[in-house]
Amino acid sequence: MAYREELLLRMYDQLFNDINRHIMVVWQSVGVLVGAFAIFALVEKNIISNDIASSIIMLLCSWLIAHLFDAAYWYNRNLVMIANIERQFLVKADLKEIHYYFGAHRPNNKMIEHLRLQLALGVGLGFIVLAYHFYERVVPGFNSSLENFDPVRATPYVVVIFSCVYLYKLKGKLKAKYQEFIINSPGKVVDASEVSFGVGHGHEPKV
Repeated sequence: MAYREELLLRMYDQLFNDINRHIMVVWQSVGVLVGAFAIFALVEKNIISNDIASSIIMLLCSWLIAHLFDAAYWYNRNLVMIANIERQFLVKADLKEIHYYFGAHRPNNKMIEHLRLQLALGVGLGFIVLAYHFYERVVPGFNSSLENFDPVRATPYVVVIFSCVYLYKLKGKLKAKYQEFIINSPGKVVDASEVSFGVGHGHEPKV
């Protein structure tokens, strides 16, 4: 029994370390994303075109969002494992005396606020770049004939379309993986009937 307790406690520590590592990786991704705007300096020097620069930034924004989806899954999955370990040591009274989170698992693979803020940053930056490109490269061509159409101008929008499809599929896959995990590893049963789970535990706010 002592060996089992030691193993569970070591797992407990490692799971928190995994959560911290994934959050730190996301912050590094944000740094790379912000630094990518140096690409526009190459546009001013005519080294690369506005179309290619915008496409690269759209790709990086999509890359950041994909990392956020993955980090959200790892966070929620590890939180389930942490709660399952806590249930091996805590009792019903601890729902009130310590914390109530181990009483039930988060109902879905919802992203925590920390990651949602970074998601807003990635989406916002991508929107600004795409709007700028549209104004600078697409709008001036509205009065031109189709013979003067430059396919390269459409590159950022093609990247966005393919990225949205990929991200949609990735989000669905990670959601299914989370649901599969909590079904197969529900953990020790805890009577949490006296606890009211709300937005602090991943539920939608009550209207």
